[in-house]
Amino acid sequence: MKGNLHQAKKTLLDANNDVFASAASAWEIAIKHSLGKIELPGPPETWLPEAVVSSGFDWIEITPEDALRVASLPWRHRDPFDRMLIAQTFRGFTLATSDERVIAYGVPTLRS
Repeated sequence: MKGNLHQAKKTLLDANNDVFASAASAWEIAIKHSLGKIELPGPPETWLPEAVVSSGFDWIEITPEDALRVASLPWRHRDPFDRMLIAQTFRGFTLATSDERVIAYGVPTLRS
């Protein structure tokens, strides 16, 4: 596991790779913060966009096609945000995850 985390971090920080953050992750972070489930260094609406930009990442918007693709996914995973991230991989993205339920979908993953 530690080796996977090191390799994932190395891949994400490699300037030759385009790295993206999904609007689905922003949505999940905002909800969890508002429920008091996570603490952030600042309000999510300012902190997260700044963190994404300063990391050199770009955003992936949620498209209607992404939303509709979720309906065709098997129910291996019930988390709606993870299901959206899985659906977005069909646009050619690789998903960084250590969640075996996500990996079980057989979509491109970078294991962290």
